[in-house]
Amino acid sequence: MGKLIDGVWHDVGYDTKKTGGRFVRRESQFRNWVTADGASGFAAEPGRYHLYVSLACPWAHRTLIFRRLKGLQDVVSVSVVHWHMAENGWEFGTGDRDGSHCTGDRLGGRAYLHQLYSDAEADYTGRVTVPVLWDTRTHTIVNNESSEIIRMFNSAFDAWGDAGLDLYPADLRGEIDALNETVFQKVNNGVYRVGFATSQAAYEEAFDELFATLDELEARLARQRYLLGDRMSEADWRLFTTLLRFDPVYYGHFKCNRRRLIDFPHLWAYTRELYQVPGVAETVNFHHIKHHYYGSHRTINPTGVVPKGPDVDFSEPHGRDALKAA
Repeated sequence: MGKLIDGVWHDVGYDTKKTGGRFVRRESQFRNWVTADGASGFAAEPGRYHLYVSLACPWAHRTLIFRRLKGLQDVVSVSVVHWHMAENGWEFGTGDRDGSHCTGDRLGGRAYLHQLYSDAEADYTGRVTVPVLWDTRTHTIVNNESSEIIRMFNSAFDAWGDAGLDLYPADLRGEIDALNETVFQKVNNGVYRVGFATSQAAYEEAFDELFATLDELEARLARQRYLLGDRMSEADWRLFTTLLRFDPVYYGHFKCNRRRLIDFPHLWAYTRELYQVPGVAETVNFHHIKHHYYGSHRTINPTGVVPKGPDVDFSEPHGRDALKAA
């Protein structure tokens, strides 16, 4: 995984010895905001901001979905890193190297993502993660926290995007925030807490919390079409990117193997419905997803062999439109 220490790259993993074998995710460090009026110091403007993503990463995937749903493809440009993460962390590549689409660094021609972080802050210390929202005017990182980037995309660029779509409406914000917190801790980050655990106790603790929460979400979605009733919201998309990866990666690679996603009839149909929302499927790349996890996490999968299965058809009819709000 690696990290920068005072601006110098070090190939070091997560130290779980101090946490009883538990994986602890550190908070993102660049937390500025793009606003419509520019009062934050970063004004929303077409062509000013550039998004760095991995197609494998569920956190980065959220931002690509919001960019697409809000119609910001021509407003915020994108660079896609290669799926492989080795001793230098996220790396850039071009073309269809290894049969996989990646763009290279479309702005600076950098070889590694950690160079972008060093350019933004010469003595930066911390993990080098995606997504990254970069300001081409001031040549710095605005934000590297996905949950905040999607909210910027939801409203800050409405002068150029789809102002009619609001995925964080004022009347639902309290419910969205509360549900997001549970889903983040137990599901989004929960699968990593399971997969990166280095003690049996830590693994079982995270495993039990993950599946208890999936059971609760399954029961919720048996009653209503979306997580908060009959209205699609930010909460749905934050859950979606983890569910999408569950059977291809987390079930086997991260040992989240009590039940597959397809064994939860309502969660499975719900995931298919979200996948079938116009524009979403084009943000999904299972080659990147599977090759990144199985090919990059050599402490979990030492051989780097990528499984061919499972065969999962997200285009099957979902039938969710028959449900009414609770």
